[in-house]
Amino acid sequence: MRPRLQLAAARTLPLASLAGAALLLAGCGHKAEVYAPPPPPPPARRAPAKTPPNAPAAQAGVAKPKPVLPPDDLTGKPISTEIGMASWYGPPYTNRKAADGSVFDQNAMTAAHRTLPMGTTVRVTNLATGQSVIVKITDRGPFVSGRILDLSLGAAKATGLYRMGVAKVKVEAFAHNTADPGGRWCVQIGAFIDPADAVQLKNDLLRRYAPSKVIEFAGPTGHWVRISPATPDRKHADQIAETIHVPDAEPYVVRLN
Repeated sequence: MRPRLQLAAARTLPLASLAGAALLLAGCGHKAEVYAPPPPPPPARRAPAKTPPNAPAAQAGVAKPKPVLPPDDLTGKPISTEIGMASWYGPPYTNRKAADGSVFDQNAMTAAHRTLPMGTTVRVTNLATGQSVIVKITDRGPFVSGRILDLSLGAAKATGLYRMGVAKVKVEAFAHNTADPGGRWCVQIGAFIDPADAVQLKNDLLRRYAPSKVIEFAGPTGHWVRISPATPDRKHADQIAETIHVPDAEPYVVRLN
């Protein structure tokens, strides 16, 4: 039976002063003076803080906005640069667990990439608008042929990609320390509308690629099959991907960590 493929959806808070004169009391034909204490000394005045050169003038009554900080410090040159098509995702992924175990927030500055290490800091530039945003890789995808990156809804709005849907971008990745520089890799195939198609494919691949680990799992857009090689490095994952030919289902080589 030919598996039916469902493409993954494109996945961004006085003291009142005393009268200074003596009170006059009427009585017995003479005046009585009442002593008034001297006023307290004025409060000490703090020297105004020095304003950095070229700092913008503060507007009265307007709260200063909190700075939006990048996920990590962008220092030095990017370790890799690629240009390709990017899309964005939000619902139905929002509030679900992302691939790094965090809860996906569609308004946070994050993105999904198939091969960059989890936690990598990336500068994404929309080549059509010139707008850039700094994001952190927290998820895997996009699982659509011809696309290299999925931005969160918030990041898509920051780059002008939200209304465009899909746009050509430059992706600059900056160094990120990881305990496993080589990474753990797998091959992912799907998504299938009918879970029976995914289960059938899993059973076929179990026999063909033993002792690799093969699983079937449900995602927001359908059912997937994943092959984790016995030696889970990039080389073995690439070799498996090259030998898989499933109608309408493209195998994707994906880094797990």
